[in-house]
Amino acid sequence: MIRRLIAFLLLSFAALGAFAQRPPEIVVEAPPALSGVATRLREVDPSRLTSVMRLVGLQDPGPPIRVILAPEGTQESAVPRWVSGYALGDQGVIVLLPERVPSYPDSSLSDLLSHEVAHVLIARAAGGHPLPRWFHEGTAMIAGLSWDLEDRSRLTLALLVDRPVSLGEVEQRFQGGQAEVNRAYAIAGAFSHDLLDRYGQDAVARILRKVADGLPFDQAFEAATGTPLTAAESSFWDRQTFWYRWVPVLTSGVTLWILITALALWAIRRRRARDAAQKRIWDEEEERQRLAAEARQAEALSQQDEDGEWVN
Repeated sequence: MIRRLIAFLLLSFAALGAFAQRPPEIVVEAPPALSGVATRLREVDPSRLTSVMRLVGLQDPGPPIRVILAPEGTQESAVPRWVSGYALGDQGVIVLLPERVPSYPDSSLSDLLSHEVAHVLIARAAGGHPLPRWFHEGTAMIAGLSWDLEDRSRLTLALLVDRPVSLGEVEQRFQGGQAEVNRAYAIAGAFSHDLLDRYGQDAVARILRKVADGLPFDQAFEAATGTPLTAAESSFWDRQTFWYRWVPVLTSGVTLWILITALALWAIRRRRARDAAQKRIWDEEEERQRLAAEARQAEALSQQDEDGEWVN
């Protein structure tokens, strides 16, 4: 009985400790023109950030995270136009560009904040040791928003114009243009989501603990999951079946717009074909009328000649 009571108390204290987990402190810096955005960010639900801590396995979030809201034309905004935010994980600094519309994989400013906070916390959970970019981005995608139909559709569309690629190639594509980067995000997010499904919701945290202990990433992955990274990668691509690949696309908004666009193009083409056919009919009718008029004119001239000869 006493043992059960002790166990109950220990569990209760653990639950209270988890409940009282301190979220990361966010220090937002903004010029007066962006003060309204700064206020909204300061009011973001702290539970969103504590969930990121649980994802990466941090009990202590560490020092405050500095969030800089940068207007266009500043040194901080000197990144490609499609980038709306980035993190300097080793410095605990996040730069957000609120004048730019958040782009994939983030759909709102709060999603973008969670995504970039995740990058800082991932770096801290790894003890500052290097991590693959795909792992960073895939984990941050999970932190920023849940994996949904849009992401699976993007993965499928990426495979329609591409092929299954290695994680090493995905790493390189993060250095490319927007289209390549978006495909890299889709694959990184899919693999990271699959990692949690297959090896448990604490798989990312286990891997990061091993990295923090000094293991290289590939070894940390195998030690935490029991599977070599290359085998996990091969299994992931093998399981991209017809249903996983095609059903999300066929039922997604992306497909709907593709169908609408295709129907519109088909209708335009049909209309142009009908217009061209009608124009040919009109042209032929005008040609017949012209020839008939010329024939009548020639006949009238001939009749005049005959009448003239008769008069003479």
